[in-house]
Amino acid sequence: MNRDYTTAIPDAWQNIAQVFTALGDEHRQRILLTFEPGERLNVGQIVEVSTLSRSAVSHHLKILREAGVLDSEKIGKEVYFWLNKKQIRESLVAVMDYLKTQ
Repeated sequence: MNRDYTTAIPDAWQNIAQVFTALGDEHRQRILLTFEPGERLNVGQIVEVSTLSRSAVSHHLKILREAGVLDSEKIGKEVYFWLNKKQIRESLVAVMDYLKTQ
């Protein structure tokens, strides 16, 4: 057992907590599964297929974006979202690399 609990969290792990917290909610998982490969969706499009209100979808999109799981761009009055595969992949790889050393 490593008894030094004060060991600094590795740089590669800095964003992992936010990513996994964002991915830990069933509604956010469903939102992510809404995206087809390479697709950009706005809030209205996601609300159409969701059981959640527009404000609830917006709340979940905010959490996903702040965690880096989604990227976004405002075009006119609409904000479009898409998967940030690089951030998701890096978080999963950091955990997998750790597990390989254990």
